Amino acid sequence: MNNKQTSAKVAHDAAEVLHDPHASKIQKSLAASALSQSHSQKETSSAMETKAAKALSSSKYSAKTKEFAASVLAQSDKERQ
Repeated sequence: MNNKQTSAKVAHDAAEVLHDPHASKIQKSLAASALSQSHSQKETSSAMETKAAKALSSSKYSAKTKEFAASVLAQSDKERQ
C-alpha cells in the first residue's frame, strides 16, 4: 500500500499537460501516471519507474517533465527489486 500521493500543484500541472497538444509523449505519460496517483493509494509500476528514472537522468527533458518523473518515483514500491 502506498501512503504518498501526488501534490495538488503537481496534479494541476499534470492535468494541464494532458490537455496540451504540444506536450511530448513522455511528458504526457509521466503526467498521467502522476495524476492517477493523486487522491489514491496506487503505486508506480516497474515499467513507469524505469521510464521516470531515465527521464530524470537525461538532460534532454524539461524541468516540468522531471517534476512529474520525480513525483512518480516518489510513489514507487520501495520493496521492488
